[in-house]
Amino acid sequence: QVQLVESGGGLVQPGGSLRLSCAPSGTGMIFGIKPMGWYRQAPGKQRDLVARFTSSDITNYTDSVKGRFTISRDNAKNTVYLQMNSLKPEDTAVYYCNALSVVTMREYWGQGTQVTVSS
Repeated sequence: QVQLVESGGGLVQPGGSLRLSCAPSGTGMIFGIKPMGWYRQAPGKQRDLVARFTSSDITNYTDSVKGRFTISRDNAKNTVYLQMNSLKPEDTAVYYCNALSVVTMREYWGQGTQVTVSS
């Protein structure tokens, strides 16, 4: 069974920072599963893109996080990170990691990690 393990969420005050991380894990075939990006879902809203790597390793960001969030990847650890600075209450959501198998083209999702920005 393959799963994406996310960490780094929590409660932070406005203006604060958090770093999320995500890596595939499990007893199944994790070879070729490549973490690609982060999405988020606020209560009552749809899941939307936050930041991602394209197949050409170009980074895309949603407009509301440009200049504040940075996505990065450690290929040796097969881990993707999301550094979130200058957090705002509107960033509050469950953040989901997304990965793609370059072998089967199957898409994988993490279980989600809660980020709450509040004073």
